[in-house]
Amino acid sequence: MSITRETLILSHAGAMQALAAAIAHAEKIGIPQCVFIVDASGETIASIRMDGAKYLSMHTARAKARTAASSNAPTGTMSFEFGTAAGIASKGGVTHLPGGLPIRFGSRLAGAIGVGSGTGDQDFEVARAALAAIGADAV
Repeated sequence: MSITRETLILSHAGAMQALAAAIAHAEKIGIPQCVFIVDASGETIASIRMDGAKYLSMHTARAKARTAASSNAPTGTMSFEFGTAAGIASKGGVTHLPGGLPIRFGSRLAGAIGVGSGTGDQDFEVARAALAAIGADAV
């Protein structure tokens, strides 16, 4: 067993490019969004609350990004009961709400994005536009 492991890190330039694409797509569909981009450990690299986006969606967007990074999977798939318990146990750091996607390159986790303030489908649509803009794996 190896005592080291290579990691992939999303740069701030990549995060800003993804953030710009998310904003552009949110404007295109007419839904102001809150967007968080985190590294693989869940720490924030970039975020924005677009004009008109719901204030509380800042909290859920961050939780979506952190959940997607932690699980290396899209959010919205855990049961309501488990998601609620995980949310309580993590003091809001984990959520079952849809709108969070891992950011992977060649199947390797580099971070995650969380989007909130629209419907779950709209949040995922904006997140996927951000992934496409930086050449990340489709999720």
